[in-house]
Amino acid sequence: MELLWVRHGLPERIAGGGGVPADPGLTDEGHEQAQRLADWLAVEQIDAVLSSPLRRARETATPIAKAHGLDVVVVEGLAEYDRDSDSYIPMEEMRSTKDPRLEAMIAGNWDEFGEPADEFRTRIAAVLDEIIAAYPGQRVVAVCHGGVVNVASALVLDIDRHLWFEPHYTSVTRMVASRNGVRSIASLNERAHLDGRRDGT
Repeated sequence: MELLWVRHGLPERIAGGGGVPADPGLTDEGHEQAQRLADWLAVEQIDAVLSSPLRRARETATPIAKAHGLDVVVVEGLAEYDRDSDSYIPMEEMRSTKDPRLEAMIAGNWDEFGEPADEFRTRIAAVLDEIIAAYPGQRVVAVCHGGVVNVASALVLDIDRHLWFEPHYTSVTRMVASRNGVRSIASLNERAHLDGRRDGT
């Protein structure tokens, strides 16, 4: 089977302090990114569209599913490690402001953000196995988050680091799982749909 890991589109910023989990939706740019991806994938045979339960992922998955006449299947295991955080600050902003939380995230010190890194890795390994078992021989889109894409890819590539590359918003990372159990990465961080369209415009 072929599994297309998709990071959600650009979400709204939530400063935090409200005491409840932040669950931002997409910005206008994020919605445009999601639609461009849906248009790009419309020519491919897609058998199922899965999504993290978080709003930014569901809003990214919806136009992809609509283009193929499918319903979005919400998979709890695809949620990000910081789903219970009361803030959402884009990585780009954290990098530009030298936010100390970014260094902690990269180092895998996630306890202050939510789920411990090792527990998160175990969860993603389990959901990866579940998806592959549930959709043999099919092409499936899984819309999720940067941490999920990082760890799922690291598991296949045997990389110990949890966050080892930065998936672009609505980027596609293609994973292939053969019937004999071999798993491989066919592409990483595809973003051609953001630079142009299949008709050249």
